[in-house]
Amino acid sequence: MMNNNFLAGLLDDDLYKFTMGCAVAKLYPRQIVRYRFFNRGCTSFPPGFADRLQLLVNDMSQIRMSEPEYAYLTATCGYFLDPVFIDFLKGYQFNPSEVTIKQVDDKLLIDIEGPWYRAIYWEVCLMALISELYFSDPEVQRQRYPTEDHYGYIEGLATEKAVRLREAGCIFADFGTRRRYSRKVHETTVSGLIKGGKESFVGTSNVYMAQKFGIKPIGTHAHEIFSAHAAMYGYRSANRITLEKWSEVYQGFLGIALTDTFTTKNFWENFGSYHAKLFDGVRHDSGDPFEFGEDAINHYESLGIDPKTKSIVFSDGLNVDKAIQIQEMFNGRIRLSFGIGTHFTNDVGPKALNMVIKLVEVLVNGKWIPSIKLSDDKGKNTGDKREIELALGILK
Repeated sequence: MMNNNFLAGLLDDDLYKFTMGCAVAKLYPRQIVRYRFFNRGCTSFPPGFADRLQLLVNDMSQIRMSEPEYAYLTATCGYFLDPVFIDFLKGYQFNPSEVTIKQVDDKLLIDIEGPWYRAIYWEVCLMALISELYFSDPEVQRQRYPTEDHYGYIEGLATEKAVRLREAGCIFADFGTRRRYSRKVHETTVSGLIKGGKESFVGTSNVYMAQKFGIKPIGTHAHEIFSAHAAMYGYRSANRITLEKWSEVYQGFLGIALTDTFTTKNFWENFGSYHAKLFDGVRHDSGDPFEFGEDAINHYESLGIDPKTKSIVFSDGLNVDKAIQIQEMFNGRIRLSFGIGTHFTNDVGPKALNMVIKLVEVLVNGKWIPSIKLSDDKGKNTGDKREIELALGILK
């Protein structure tokens, strides 16, 4: 275990990292990749921040899956995660040499390189470390770090939010690991969501939180698997190949498809009747949610599929008010659920960090190929600018 309290253990991570990790280990055990940290909010990091972060990263090499974690993962996720993969996780050890951390003035620079089946686990944990270290640093604190009394307020606020969502008929989950204020704030928030949400609060993306509180771990895949397939097979084929590979590994389980890695317009063009029937639904993560909902309903109807049998998971920068508005717009027209992140786990005063860690290169036949992410929000396009222009030209 770590010598600090920032991470609770190997399962203090989002489920989609494990589900993608299982697919990657099975499909691409020799693939080498690179990730990079993007500071979208242009946050200024205090002097010495990179050195303190490096100590935390070094400390992660001590993390091991415990026997209770192993038993929990087997019992809870063993019907879709391969047993050989769960055994691999039991022996997994973070290798800090895969992470390069530098600081130039107030700019934080982070690169990750290694075998994809190993390096995939740095993303969420590393961002959680960055966020908690930043907000606990005396050089950047804008208010007192929460006291024991403050945690009562945090839990109460989460309970109030959950009550409002439940009373509006919203089905919702916690998606807040990566930008949480701290691990303790995250735990306190989940406790409040359980109290206020009752049956409407259906789970959390964080596997440790799911184990701790006896709720469901939730997640499927993220942008990186689409981005990697684009680097391997081309932009026109990326969505189709990802859905096919995912179906090959999971045989119909984990059936919520992410739509916006190369714009949702391109996704709909590749989401034909076979995959539309096979997958339970889709996830919205950028662009106008109301336009997306209408497009999803229209797309299912154009394929002769009743939208009421399918689901949309909305997960793009949601707060309670926005989720309720979406619920009111589409209630009864298609199944709805909401994955709410920062608004749950980093709503204690200071502005949350706007940051991501994205896959940026894939080693293909001995050559590094840029890996990018387009988006329905232009500000969320990530990666090599020339490659982005190339992809936009190919997909227009």
